[in-house]
Amino acid sequence: MENISRKKFIATTALAAAGLPFGLSALGKTSLLPEQNIHSSTKPTEKIKVSLFSKHLHWLNYTDMAALAAQLGFDGIDLTVRPDGHVQPERVTEDLPKAVAAVEKAGLKVYSIVTNIKTADEKDTQPILKAASSLGIKYYRTAWFNYDKNIGVQANIKAINKQMAALAAINKKYGTHGGYQNHSGDLFGASQWDLWLALEGLDPNYIGCQYDVRHATTEGADTWPVTLDLLKAYSKTISVKDFYWDKKDGKWQVKSVPLGEGMVDFKKYFALLKQYNINGPLSLHCEYPLGGAEDGARKLSISRRSFRR
Repeated sequence: MENISRKKFIATTALAAAGLPFGLSALGKTSLLPEQNIHSSTKPTEKIKVSLFSKHLHWLNYTDMAALAAQLGFDGIDLTVRPDGHVQPERVTEDLPKAVAAVEKAGLKVYSIVTNIKTADEKDTQPILKAASSLGIKYYRTAWFNYDKNIGVQANIKAINKQMAALAAINKKYGTHGGYQNHSGDLFGASQWDLWLALEGLDPNYIGCQYDVRHATTEGADTWPVTLDLLKAYSKTISVKDFYWDKKDGKWQVKSVPLGEGMVDFKKYFALLKQYNINGPLSLHCEYPLGGAEDGARKLSISRRSFRR
């Protein structure tokens, strides 16, 4: 979290160069604009609302979580609504309104939630979407999909296209948008080309991508702008974090670092966001050592003061 005060969210110069309007108060206090209708085209003047991923605040209750995020200058909370999250799926009807009320009392909003939703017919899918929709939450992140190794890549893409089509239909019912985060590794969507193919023919107002430039850079340091171009219409939410490749014990590995200290070309990224008019909710992920908060720990090994720095 120290990079928020020290670097002012990646560096003011990078954002100024991109010319993007941000709502994060660390860059200068701004008033929140009315949230856009999910069915209407995004206006160029809309500010990007910057939320803190609540996974990093699992050690706090709703009230304290919201208060800390407000003190740090965020616009909102990207709330975990999943088995290991702030809101347990089986209690979403009772607890999501409580979490949202605490966040709004602190002057912030819940623009998006992070779920473990994979299919439209899971027992928790409709209760989560119904509860979120009733509270004005339009965006959620889906769970990740694994490749079925018993069938080929093309067969996987076709199967996941059907899976996403069913999700799009239920999202339309509730006026929500499901975003699949492209995550590096052997997960479906890591290359992003497969995700784009799986979204073919589907309405981007209801199903799409939570574009993650860190993971896109990991998979293609020079080619990620191509996949962002492919997925631009589907990228209604975005997440940001940073990394670089580090050699340890003779093996190269990804090392997560604060924003602006790694390999991600944020200046280019934000310039492209402006060009493509991508300005939906943004979630900040802090996956570098934070006393366990980076992994969603319920108890930290560092002080609250150290976390805030």
